[in-house]
Amino acid sequence: MNEIIKNIEAEQLRADVPQFNVGDTVKVYGKIKEGNRERIQVFEGVVIKKQGGSVRATFTVRKNSNGVGVEKTWPLHSPSVEKVEVIRHGKVRRAKLTYLRGRVGKRAKVKELVK
Repeated sequence: MNEIIKNIEAEQLRADVPQFNVGDTVKVYGKIKEGNRERIQVFEGVVIKKQGGSVRATFTVRKNSNGVGVEKTWPLHSPSVEKVEVIRHGKVRRAKLTYLRGRVGKRAKVKELVK
């Protein structure tokens, strides 16, 4: 890759990114722009996948809202993500939890990792 691109991407990396894995329950504080105002909206759910590396890394969070599954994909180093707060660690054996899309109720839960 070109050195200029590497330097630009290195400047955009965030240092305050917490350590979380697939299966963890997280709260994502995202900045929402409405007209000329800006507010922070919290999205809480289970991380079902992480992909990419460096500045291009993204993670997808899934939650159930009024019986409907909602997924959002967030760039990890984006300025629109205020902070990511880990609520609990999940015990999983896979890298991508896309099978949770077809499950409802208790079957859609991820067991908690007890250390």
